[in-house]
Parts: sequence; structure tokens; C-alpha cells
Amino acid sequence: MFPTTTPNDLVLKFEKLKLNRWKVSTSVVEERIGKLKKLKANILSSKAELCEALAKDFNKAPVETEITEILPTIDELNIAIRKTAKWMKPQRVCTPLTLLGARSFIQSEAKGVVLIMAPWNYPFYLAIAPLVAAISAGNCVVVKASEKTPNTTEYLRKLILKTFAENEVTTVEGGPEIAEGLLKLPFDHILFTGSTAIGKKVMAAASQHLATVTLELGGKSPTIVHEDANLEDAALKIAWGKFINSGQTCVAPDFVFAHEKIADRFQTLVTSQIKKLYGKDPKKSPDYARLIDERAHARLVGLAEKSIQQGSTLVTGMEKDSSTRYLSPTVLGNVESSHAIMSEELFGPVLPVLRYQKLDQVISHLQTMDKPLAMYLFTQDAQVQKRILNETTSGGLVLNHVILHLANPHLPFGGVGPSGMGNYHGIYGFKAFSHERSVLKQSWFTLSKRLFPPYSGTTAQMTLKLMRKLLG
Repeated sequence: MFPTTTPNDLVLKFEKLKLNRWKVSTSVVEERIGKLKKLKANILSSKAELCEALAKDFNKAPVETEITEILPTIDELNIAIRKTAKWMKPQRVCTPLTLLGARSFIQSEAKGVVLIMAPWNYPFYLAIAPLVAAISAGNCVVVKASEKTPNTTEYLRKLILKTFAENEVTTVEGGPEIAEGLLKLPFDHILFTGSTAIGKKVMAAASQHLATVTLELGGKSPTIVHEDANLEDAALKIAWGKFINSGQTCVAPDFVFAHEKIADRFQTLVTSQIKKLYGKDPKKSPDYARLIDERAHARLVGLAEKSIQQGSTLVTGMEKDSSTRYLSPTVLGNVESSHAIMSEELFGPVLPVLRYQKLDQVISHLQTMDKPLAMYLFTQDAQVQKRILNETTSGGLVLNHVILHLANPHLPFGGVGPSGMGNYHGIYGFKAFSHERSVLKQSWFTLSKRLFPPYSGTTAQMTLKLMRKLLG
């Protein structure tokens, strides 16, 4: 569908950006805002084409595309358009008395030529949101879109070609060999969104050029439903967050810890909420997406079936059609941590439910598992909330809802450890693509010269005595 980039093209594209790097990094705020406004206008004028592309790639409903792809992107653009001037201004900081006569400030400067490696699950938002940050920070950019979503990748190629000069922002298309070729180039910064396994490879490749990285990875994001939770509310929110985009969301609730007193009731409510969201037959619902490919379909079906053999119970779902990559919203009950479904991040429409008696059991499990990208807790008990906040870790934590922190551009979004490194959104995105340069400006007067050798001199000794006094 789109012209696949060749290895030779990669070098040529990179060199064009490198030659233009200083012109772009020294651009004034009006130029950067102008680019962002043009990008926004071109997105809004081509919404129908984007919705059509995502429908072809995922069977994704236009409303879901607007909610999960377009509106968050426009929000990022609006904030960057309003705030880039403020973000670019030098930031005055304090100077200690021992450096009397100097002024200090931080100047944000573009990192240079940066690479954005976008995933397939939200192929528009997760390409354009970091691009907004990179542009506001004054970088030249390569966007590597996913070959798994060819229609959306083609839309992105045309959008970027229409919006930017090729020596400012360019796209590359292709599979793993193109990604490997890109990682051999000396980028100044790489933002990668994808699996932990590939994230390790990206970081290793970046280390060869000492490039900085922002890694947005994933993991098994846990959800805890405590005994005092509003169960109907929790079941609806969890069903929505789990099965939107057919579960292919990096911050989707991966599994649920439900208190044994309410576990059965919770599972019944989730089943009824699925019907409210997608009808009695989700396969016929225009709002239920499909899995990305046959491999993903086979993997999830295999994990679920093996878990059922191991003792998990099928609460609802498991209707499947490999030819259309369809797997109905599925809930498994009586799941144990040793079951296959708990062995890896699911990234699909299967929700395992584990039971617990005491919160200590949950906390013990969370403290020993890999640090997740997100964590969700449903309870009104302030002490329970405090314990989860203080005794566990995750990239983000949402109380009595799911996923919504991702949609707040005033919060830093990112993981920790196996779920990621660094963060972005809003000002945090600007900082991710900027180098904060320390600047100290000395006036005609300075105490420091009074401490030059010979140290045994009267001037040095008196100045040292003064500094000791100042420092207490």
C-alpha cells in the first residue's frame, strides 16, 4: 500500500534531518506554534480518512477512534500551542551566597534528531502525541509507524508529508529490518512504545551512540476490587477499560484481584456489563474491535484454554473466529497465579479474576511481580488506598476508575523498570525531547577569585572563613 523504505533511504533521510537540525533547533516560538497549528488543522480536516483507516485495520468504531485517538491528540496539541512559549523561556534558579555575583538559569534546548517508534495498538495517537512534544522542543524527527496497521500508516505518511518539510519531519515504513536499520543510526533521542523485550533491544542499540531513551512498555497492570467497592460501578468501568480496542491497550486492566466476599457477584456484574456495552453477540457489535493478527488470536486462545485445563473456570466468552481475528470478551474465574493466563501480558480481551482474603496477600503479590505500567484500585477505604499507594509501585495509579490518567496531559505518563523508563505528555513531553542546559552568568564581582592559590594567603583564608560562616 505504501512505499516501503529501503536501508539506503534511511541514511539519506537521516542526513537531511541532520543538516537541518540547527536551523530547526534555533527556531523561534512562532515557528514552532505555526507547525503545531498546521498539524492540528490537517488532522481535523482529515478525521474521516483516519476513521476509515482504523476501521480497515482494526474494525474500530469511528466514535472509539475519536475518543481514544483523535481527541487526546488534539488535547496535546492545544496544550503545546498554549504553553510552548512558556516552556521555551529560560528558567531562573537560585544561586548560593558562596557564588555571590553570579546568576543561574536553565535553558531548554532541542536534543537534535530524534526517533519516534510508534506501536500498532493506537497507531495514530502514539505516533502523533510524542511528535507534538518533539516539535515544541525544536527537534527534527523520524516517525517509524507500524507495518501491522498499513492503512493507518499510510494515513500518517500523507499527513506528515502534507504538514512538514521532509528535512524537518519524515516517516519510514517497513518491518523489523527497517527498525533495526534505524537503530544503527546516531539519533540523539529515541522514544519507543511497545513490548518490554523489544524495549531492551532499543536501549541496547541506543547505548552504542549514548542516545537517551524514553521507553513506554507494558506489563500486567493489576486491578484490585476491595470488599467495600461499588461493584456495579467497578464492573462497568473495568469492562470498558478491559475490552476497549479488544483489550489491546497498554494500560488495560490485565487481571483483577477480587475480595472473596464479592468475587462471585463481581463476575456476574462484569458479564452483564459486557452485554450492556456490546450486546448479546459482540461479534455483531459495530463497537467491538478485532485482534491485530492471527498470531495474537492464537496466542490468547491458547493461554485461555490452557488455563481452563489448569482449573480456571469460564465465566463468559471464548467465542472465537480465527478468520476474522474475533475473540469475544472473556472472563475467567478461580484463576491462580500459576495458571498460563498469568504468565505474560495479555494484550487482548481476556480478564482473569483472582480471589483474595486479606489485602496483605495482594500487596505481597504486587511487591514480587514486575513493576506494572498502571494499577487500579476500587475502594472507599482511605487506609486501603494509602497502603496500596505506599506499599506498591507502578507507572500510574488510578483510584475507582481505570485508564483515565493516560488522558490527562498534565500528568507524566510512563512506566517504571520493566514497564518503562522516562515519561511524556504536556510539559513532560517537552522535557523528554529537550536537554536542560545549566547556565551560570558571572558579573564583574565574584568571590571565587579570592580562593585561587596561594591558599595560604590572607585573602584566601579570609574568604574561606566567610564561606564557612555563610554555610553554617
